[in-house]
Amino acid sequence: MSGEIAVGDKLPESVIGPFDAAALTRYADVSGDDNPLHLDDALAAKIGLAAPPVHGMKLLAAFEPMLKNWRGDLQLVGLSAKFIQPILRGETVTLSGRVLRASRDEIFVRLFAHGASRTPGIIGEATLRRETPT
Repeated sequence: MSGEIAVGDKLPESVIGPFDAAALTRYADVSGDDNPLHLDDALAAKIGLAAPPVHGMKLLAAFEPMLKNWRGDLQLVGLSAKFIQPILRGETVTLSGRVLRASRDEIFVRLFAHGASRTPGIIGEATLRRETPT
């Protein structure tokens, strides 16, 4: 895809999940993040959560395909985020974004992941560059 990208442009929303207990267990196995908080209902309840939270890095990783679907001509070169509140197992997650800066060579996007409460669970930033032909 090509075309001008302007400050304020909204990225198409992407919906992922909901993630069930089996998906969180598989992620724990492959990532090595076997923190029981993500896997144990009783532990989650003990700290006041209705269900275990989805691994933050699993959610953060979902931004890359969203960005690629939006603009396949751009390459993701930087991604960071702050984890604001847990997104719980069983919740549908909505990913969205907005262009904050755009130049000929580099695009800077603010990213959001919202769970059921629509309060951001993750606020992130992505830096994208135009792919150079090989």
